[in-house]
Amino acid sequence: MQERADEMRSWGPLFILHDILAEEKAGASLAIGSCAIYIGSMKTTSPSPADALALDKQLCFALYSTSLAMMRVYRGLLPKLGLTYPQYLVMMVLWEQDELTVSAIGERLFLDSATLTPLLKRMEAQGLLQRVRARHDERQVIISLSEHGQALRKQAEGVVPDVLCASQCSVEEVTSLRDQLVELRKKLSDSAGA
Repeated sequence: MQERADEMRSWGPLFILHDILAEEKAGASLAIGSCAIYIGSMKTTSPSPADALALDKQLCFALYSTSLAMMRVYRGLLPKLGLTYPQYLVMMVLWEQDELTVSAIGERLFLDSATLTPLLKRMEAQGLLQRVRARHDERQVIISLSEHGQALRKQAEGVVPDVLCASQCSVEEVTSLRDQLVELRKKLSDSAGA
């Protein structure tokens, strides 16, 4: 494990500092005491403990503040569709594949049904979709787009180019960044046992 930490520190601007407290022998799982991702200067030496806690050097804060900036962009674009950002995400899932269960939509969006169900009820009240109990299993609810929800897709096609323009990045840069973030999400989910 120490070799891996030394290798990561040698990568330059990305330092991963960790302190593994113990390996549980019974469950063979790692108990991680602390783990911080530090984006430092181009030096290959470890940061001081004070630098390791500097807000602007934290990957989590860079992701969080970028997410806030992205939401501000979407808040300017989605009202013309009559959608909030969470509703827009649901619509994108259903535009890809209509007639999905609530749990299938939740899996795609990383949302539990307690969060998703009220959102879907509001969207049904807006005339965007229908919720119907599955014939084969009445415990499951099938979500499908209404005609209005299907027609909204054409209007929504302008959102992606507008977001790309606001980002001031090329398609290649955005694609690369997205792929890196998806990979990071997978790694974090794996390490958290999700």
